Amino acid sequence: MKRRIFLFAAVFSLAAPATAASPIEGLWRNPKGSVTVRIAPCGTQYCGKVVAASAKARRDAAESGTRDLVGTNILSGMTPTGHNRWKGRVFLPKAKRHATGTFRLTAPSRMTVHGCILGILCKDQSWTKVD
Repeated sequence: MKRRIFLFAAVFSLAAPATAASPIEGLWRNPKGSVTVRIAPCGTQYCGKVVAASAKARRDAAESGTRDLVGTNILSGMTPTGHNRWKGRVFLPKAKRHATGTFRLTAPSRMTVHGCILGILCKDQSWTKVD
């Protein structure tokens, strides 16, 4: 009986295998290379926080009312919508507005970010994974 208890305890005390990270997780850089964003889980969704920004990007954001660009969540509510596709919200610091966004991995280190304000003013950017 003691042996069974020991085996039971040994089996269940093993560390659970780590879940695989989503391919969207990691550090991503915008096309100009002026902003680097870390995408990571936030609850059951994904969020993207600015971890580095050029002096010009920080200045432009501050002039528009976003005092501290570094540390700002600019991607939020990202939920999967299909294979290598997500939807969520994009914060545009220069405009100080939120837009609906879609995110699509086009390669392991490339992501297309598509954002629209009011459903008609839209823009695409191709971001590069840096980690």
